[in-house]
Amino acid sequence: MNARPRPYPASTEPGPSGLAVDHELDASLRVTFEGRPLTRYVYRPWDAQLESPRPYFHPLRTLGGDLVSIYRPHDHIWHKGISLSLPNVETENFWGGATYRRGTGYGQYDNNGSMDHEEFEELSVHDGRLLATERLRWHTEHGQPWFAEHRRFAVEVLPDQDAWVLVFETAVTNVRGTRTVIGSPTTEGRENAGYGGLFWRGPRSFTGGTVYTPDHAGGDELMGVRAPWIGFTGRHDAHGRSSTLTFVDGPGNEPGGEHVTWFVRSTPFACVCPAPFFDTEVAVEDGETLTRRYAVVIADGDRGRDGTEELAEAGRASLAAVGTTTPSG
Repeated sequence: MNARPRPYPASTEPGPSGLAVDHELDASLRVTFEGRPLTRYVYRPWDAQLESPRPYFHPLRTLGGDLVSIYRPHDHIWHKGISLSLPNVETENFWGGATYRRGTGYGQYDNNGSMDHEEFEELSVHDGRLLATERLRWHTEHGQPWFAEHRRFAVEVLPDQDAWVLVFETAVTNVRGTRTVIGSPTTEGRENAGYGGLFWRGPRSFTGGTVYTPDHAGGDELMGVRAPWIGFTGRHDAHGRSSTLTFVDGPGNEPGGEHVTWFVRSTPFACVCPAPFFDTEVAVEDGETLTRRYAVVIADGDRGRDGTEELAEAGRASLAAVGTTTPSG
């Protein structure tokens, strides 16, 4: 009697589960949840010098798959998803494009610097949280090193809230050899143009969206408000669904316990930026380190003011959790 053949074990590779990262060497990190893309962090961009090459997060998607960022819009090709960008660092521009200077307005100069990746010190996924620690060096267009940056970011998924959180910390140390002043177009004389910091540019369809603060719901009139958090809700083309992004200022970021000043627009396009140099220049002495921490909560749906505040609370909790599990820069 012949024995029955023994079945072979299943050989099909299982699908991805939970939070995962795919490292494209010398290019980017792709972050997914249950196999669905959340974001791509491009750490070695291929941008022209005019665009001040620097790392960025794009695309950014909700857990439901809706796109909530834009890449190289024709009106400002240096806007890319979410990126750390500074337009007025003494004479240098780490933002992209033209520079605003007092008395002359905008002009294009040979001053578009870059934020250059050196290495990842840590890249791990543990207990449902992605942690990345990165070293960068900021160079002027002429190759002079001005800042050494220790950057870390974390991604955490909040499935019960149909949301996920990006925690971002930057610690930049002045290595230029002399005092360096950081400002904005507003500190150079242009009113309500205090952009510079962790800058997000939303999709075209988010134009005219709703801005939420702890006390108000509105639009462009909230430019320059000081608040612990700010939210932005926009609608998508094709299906009409909404998404909400909530930006949270980290505790202790600003001197004297003040809240950060926000650069925010609903028209002519959607953007949000915690702007620590909005209307006040900050001097960084040689060897001094300037640190800022933020959380961005990306959620499906229009949560209204109360729901956006709940997202802000989740962002604060993630900031606190990451602060206790990752060494400071």
